[in-house]
Amino acid sequence: MRLLILGGTRFLGRHLVLAAQERGHEITLFNRGQSNPGLFPGVVELVGDRDGNLEALHGRRWDAVIDTSGYVPRIVRQSAELLAPAVNHYTFISSISVYGDLTAPNIDESWPVATIEDEATEEITGESYGALKALCEQVVLELFPQNGLVIRPGLIVGPHDTTDRFTYWPVRVDRGGEVLAPAPPEYGTQFIDVRDLAEWTILMVEQKAAGVYNATGPNEPMPLGALLDICRAVSGSDARFTWVSPAFLLEHGVQPWVELPLWIPDEAGSADISRAVAAGLAFRPVAATVADTLSWADGRPADHRWRAGLAAEKEARLLEMWHSNRILEAS
Repeated sequence: MRLLILGGTRFLGRHLVLAAQERGHEITLFNRGQSNPGLFPGVVELVGDRDGNLEALHGRRWDAVIDTSGYVPRIVRQSAELLAPAVNHYTFISSISVYGDLTAPNIDESWPVATIEDEATEEITGESYGALKALCEQVVLELFPQNGLVIRPGLIVGPHDTTDRFTYWPVRVDRGGEVLAPAPPEYGTQFIDVRDLAEWTILMVEQKAAGVYNATGPNEPMPLGALLDICRAVSGSDARFTWVSPAFLLEHGVQPWVELPLWIPDEAGSADISRAVAAGLAFRPVAATVADTLSWADGRPADHRWRAGLAAEKEARLLEMWHSNRILEAS
């Protein structure tokens, strides 16, 4: 299969390339040539810009395209219109964030998506991101009504994740000692190993699958306490967990999801992934994801600037205040 990937040198993109190579496909990348240039020797790399500089795509044909880098509907339309006569199948990587309400359990693909008053805005913020992704989906399905595939991943995790939104926990637990964790331990989390997502996406493209699929994991939401126990078992650390109430954390300015990844106290919903699982989505053991994430993270520079997670000083200060408050309450 001749496969075009829009992007292809960062997190999910690089794993899509590896999964496609493993399956023997012929790959072409189209990107600006700024992130990890030369990452894949021997792979054809076309340089351009999705916003108005698509000349490198003219006059070529592929069996399928995977769009990993579409965030604004106007820009997605440019590439989708150009490629409509040049490809047989279009896969758009969207996001679980398209749903307008993430607080319900078992949100399936029919759940209402987010909307935005100004559909022409191109400012990507926490408030506009999901609605813009939903508009991008509409563009793809309009232009590829029979052969358009929309994949809505949840939190993507694993090696080469630059967001640190999952990596924080394995690394923090590996460091050991007293670890601040947001109560309760039963809080359900969902995430998907980037390699599982990439391998399944390539299989779906091979099958010319169409329609919309939620894609996260594991099969059932994993309690945060269970995940941290796995992190401790994998690392062999002496970590001990102190479960701190959400009210205390919010009162002291702790940012959900950013400073304590995987935790959003007001969004305890879950995505129904039964459609994707029926279509072959499978998951490696969480322990393998944790181990491989740790191994990759250990190879980063010592001065790596973390993009998510509690700073050690703030964590220590919060734990001290938490224990002091508990003593006062008990006296």
